[in-house]
Amino acid sequence: MDAATRAGVDRRAFLAASGAIAAAPLLAGQASATAQSVAAPGRRRLGTLEVSSIGLGVQNVARTYQTTVPDRADMIALIRAAHDRGVTFFDTAEAYGPLECERILGEAVAGFRDNIVICSKFGWDVDLKTGERRMNLISRPDHIKRAVEAMLKRLRTDRIDLLYQHRVDPTVPIEDVAGAIKDLRAEGKVLHWGLCEMGPRTLRRAHAELPLTAVENEYSLLWRGPEKWVLPTCEELGIGFVPWSPLGVGFLTGAIDARTRFADGDIRKVETRFSPENLPANLALVALVKQWAARKETTPARIALAWLMARKPWIVPIPGTTQMAHLLDNIGAGAVRVTPAEWAEFDTALSTIPIAGVRLPDSVLQYSGVEAASRS
Repeated sequence: MDAATRAGVDRRAFLAASGAIAAAPLLAGQASATAQSVAAPGRRRLGTLEVSSIGLGVQNVARTYQTTVPDRADMIALIRAAHDRGVTFFDTAEAYGPLECERILGEAVAGFRDNIVICSKFGWDVDLKTGERRMNLISRPDHIKRAVEAMLKRLRTDRIDLLYQHRVDPTVPIEDVAGAIKDLRAEGKVLHWGLCEMGPRTLRRAHAELPLTAVENEYSLLWRGPEKWVLPTCEELGIGFVPWSPLGVGFLTGAIDARTRFADGDIRKVETRFSPENLPANLALVALVKQWAARKETTPARIALAWLMARKPWIVPIPGTTQMAHLLDNIGAGAVRVTPAEWAEFDTALSTIPIAGVRLPDSVLQYSGVEAASRS
């Protein structure tokens, strides 16, 4: 990604006003949105766990999509600003950084740890001392317990409020994973648990062994795959749902156009939905979001997040950012007012826009939808 494009990503609220819609109405809407940006998000429940209606994904505070390294002090200030504005739900993982994002979050929230919910994840083969990440999965019970002990130190806490299996290990029965979580819960080191990107049988087996609080999968206007079976199953079983990448890795903010190209190391470069062949057609979705942002005098990011929150009362998106302006924009999504009839109108238009390309490269996608080994 060249310097001009990077600057465009950082100024998404301004660029959202350009393109197919008239600039003046949207700029007025952005001014209105800015005035509302300090409004605290509401509250929602993931099972029995109460959290803010929008969380903060703490994934890129050690390294961004553009492969740059953000200033650590700025990232700590960003996390604290989120808390000051009512965010109580902070999501990270040992694989982010690796290890470093947990350290940054732990330092940032030390002064108000008891007032928030910390989520982290195990499951990737990450060396617990060096942070070397290998493209393998590891969920043996003994390893889970060692991983949690290391998390607690990095996060400067005595418990993980919500612990996810980051990806399903096909060699370990999910009942054995649940057994490790039960032991950790008995010790007070884990309070709730969940799964990410699991297969359908594994979800049901896990919940039967030890009730799940939440499932975390990719879900957004750009990727609606969970509607097929994940969301119906969560509703049936009373499990909360946490969409990762709720802004489509920046696509839904309006900061990407047909000329955008991505740097080596940026995962969007190898996602075919952002390829030069597919990107122009997929921008029809962005045009729709911009149209509704103008109509509601708000920003595209807020429309995308509000759409998710309107799906179900137990859906809590966790947009990640390293930019203060983006944080304020995202937090304000709860202030967007769209009636059920208007969302139905929006969904009708949405249904006419097919998305070309695949959400992840095959090397990563192979770890989604995996089923755990059968218990002998």
